[in-house]
Amino acid sequence: MEIFWYLSIAIVLAVFFILDGYDFGTGIIHLFLAKEEKDKEVIAKSAGLFWDSNEVWLVAAGGMLFMAFPTFYASVFSGFYLPLIIVLWLIIFRAIGLEFRSQFKFQMWKDIWDASFGVSSLLLALFFGIALGNVVRGVNLGGVENGISEYEAHYFFLPLWDSSFSPLSKTPGVIDWFTIIIGLISVVTLAIHGANWIILKTNSSINAKLKRVIFNLNIVLAALTVFSLLIWQTVNPNCFDNFSEKPYLILFPIVYVTGLIGLFFIRKMKKDVHGFILSTLLIVGGITSSLASLFPVLLPSINTINEPLTIYNTATSEYGLSVALNWGIIGFVLLFVYMIIQKRLMGGKIDNMDYGH
Repeated sequence: MEIFWYLSIAIVLAVFFILDGYDFGTGIIHLFLAKEEKDKEVIAKSAGLFWDSNEVWLVAAGGMLFMAFPTFYASVFSGFYLPLIIVLWLIIFRAIGLEFRSQFKFQMWKDIWDASFGVSSLLLALFFGIALGNVVRGVNLGGVENGISEYEAHYFFLPLWDSSFSPLSKTPGVIDWFTIIIGLISVVTLAIHGANWIILKTNSSINAKLKRVIFNLNIVLAALTVFSLLIWQTVNPNCFDNFSEKPYLILFPIVYVTGLIGLFFIRKMKKDVHGFILSTLLIVGGITSSLASLFPVLLPSINTINEPLTIYNTATSEYGLSVALNWGIIGFVLLFVYMIIQKRLMGGKIDNMDYGH
């Protein structure tokens, strides 16, 4: 039952980053490349029509964690308190940026909320990547200092950064040079995904330019990927053990590499949907490869005193998991029906659709 819930939550998180990921990427493209008002309006609309339904998946993931792995939920939401509050504010400012920009015709008003949408999207992509970096790096569970735990074994607290700014510190912060690199990979990946979404859903005048941008960003992503794999072995020497012990897990990195290689041919693709599928493979492959490298660990411990948090020592009782299953099925059905209806109503190009603020 623990494995079932682990896989279910992984799927929901992957869907969230695919769907809301293009919203983040759209904001990044809007911030740096949209110059004309007609492009700004249609690009903002390509995110604005979908952002609220996409974020339902994040709420669903949080609810599922609470139901199935309450100890992990309590540990992470308290330990990452500072960055979670920052993420909450960024989500708020991104949303009101989209909703407020067209309320008045004054250029200064539009510029303010365009900046809110773009900067918040950029920082959200960065912080979600940093969060993944923290998970694969591990945290100081129990707050161990001088061989003594200051908290219970499954709790921790991280400052935003510590003075060493190093992932090898005994008391690392949320932000260090390793998590920043993972954050940059997230920014580049979601910018590519957002650019593919804009090409797929709009007739923006910058669509042809975006294919060149995707190609260039893909070069950067390939370099960052290789670099991150090399330094990951320094941060966590056992990071590839699961792939050697369970060779079938190599399927997940293959998914990522397929998307990465495929995007080098973006300028020759005739159908817009092909680019979006390839950037989706990037996201799915990246998330699943990271989870596969850790399984069954949910959050590694960087000290030797307290055990890592796993799907087994953080799960609720068998009765709780079975009750959660019944409600989870109902929630999944409603979620998928909602998503299917919305995508059918908003299929095709959205240039002439009414935002309906």
